[in-house]
Amino acid sequence: MIAGKAQGQLKIKARRSMPSFVEGLLYLLPSILLFSVFLFYPMLKTIYLSFFLTDAQGNAELFVGLEHYSNLLQSTAFRTSMKATLLFVLYTVPAGIILALFLALLANQKLKGIGFFRTIFSSTMGMSVAASSVIWLFMYNPAIGLGNMMMKTFGMSEMQWLLSPDTALISVAISTIWMNTGFSFMILLGGLHNIDSHLYESGKIAGVSDFYTLRKITLPLLSPTLLFIVTVSLINSFQTFGQIDILTKGGPMESTNVIVYSIYKDAFVNFNIGSASAQAVLLFAFILIVTILQFKWGEKRVHYQ
Repeated sequence: MIAGKAQGQLKIKARRSMPSFVEGLLYLLPSILLFSVFLFYPMLKTIYLSFFLTDAQGNAELFVGLEHYSNLLQSTAFRTSMKATLLFVLYTVPAGIILALFLALLANQKLKGIGFFRTIFSSTMGMSVAASSVIWLFMYNPAIGLGNMMMKTFGMSEMQWLLSPDTALISVAISTIWMNTGFSFMILLGGLHNIDSHLYESGKIAGVSDFYTLRKITLPLLSPTLLFIVTVSLINSFQTFGQIDILTKGGPMESTNVIVYSIYKDAFVNFNIGSASAQAVLLFAFILIVTILQFKWGEKRVHYQ
């Protein structure tokens, strides 16, 4: 009995004598291992391969230094991909957030049956990118698609939604906005629920307008949630792949060949792993810079309750 107590006290002393830093590392070890295998190693491998010519299996063969980066910066195809990516981000992020905010404000009203509309507005969260893209593929079909049927109904000429370089990127952007609205809507609705209702009651007593309440109470207190949504939406838009692959394959005439799809084609179609790795590194650096600037700019305008 005494020996057991003594052993227990020794274990407690040993635990107390363990540095808190080492103890914290032990708790984090499973996460560190997972991140190392699935995040850090692939990232370092990509950076490494970007300096080499590779064979079809992706094995480094000849060190070329910064040649891949130099070729990309001088490449017209790469500039076209970057332009398509930036336009896609401009089309999808502002429109998607404004639409989700509008729907969240509607769904936040205390009206009978509003739960049904909340379910409808968030329903796109339950659909995969592949399934959603197939639906929009049928909607954009020139012969039987809903898009051209609606154009005919309003007396307008038919459109080649996905077959024209002028409309293909916008068409994919519309489908992407529809796919992403459910997630943004749910996050913004949760943010609206966290705003103290007494602030709105005080506004009503003071007799301020709904627009003033939105501008001076809702948006400032919703700013942390908006910062999160803007950041996540930007990153997701830069990494768009699935709908591009299903709807347009990067065409027509490279008008929808965003940077991630360009990486995929270089790596798994042309087997130019070195160039694809260099593109991935440049995309990572660009997203990192945009995210840092977003946080620096956004933190000055974020208000917490």
